[in-house]
Amino acid sequence: MSLLTIEQATAVLYAEGLALDERRWEDWLGLYLEDAKYWVPSWKSETETTSDPDSELSLIYYETRDGLEDRIWRLKSGLSVASNPLRRTAHTISNIQVTETADGEGTVKATGLVHVHDPKRKVSTAFFGLYEYRLQQVEGQWLIAAKTVKLLNDNIPAVLDIYML
Repeated sequence: MSLLTIEQATAVLYAEGLALDERRWEDWLGLYLEDAKYWVPSWKSETETTSDPDSELSLIYYETRDGLEDRIWRLKSGLSVASNPLRRTAHTISNIQVTETADGEGTVKATGLVHVHDPKRKVSTAFFGLYEYRLQQVEGQWLIAAKTVKLLNDNIPAVLDIYML
């Protein structure tokens, strides 16, 4: 076990964004621990998001990687009508900071901008927000134990999916 460095954190976040952009779904899932949480809270007001995914509304919430795996299966199978055809994405991650670190775990904050193109409707949208990750070291590799996305432009034109954040 070791302390999380900014270089290691950056490598994980960049790998996640590129795997999503290139639709390497299994590589993307491989960055997540089995019990990883994935949460996009909704806004209670103009200044406050929900704070409890179990009792308040969320835009997206998966309690474990099983939910992410199911979502990827639906995307790959073509059974998700809302995601057919899949949108094209380009992730930009910046302002990466390791805010807490302990032996074998760390918290990382970043900003993200994702350009999304819908080939069916011939429109492009951008989603942007604040990311918070909890990373854990497992057998020398840093993996995502939790990801929270505070989506700052939550006026969603049509569809929002995990690969767009």
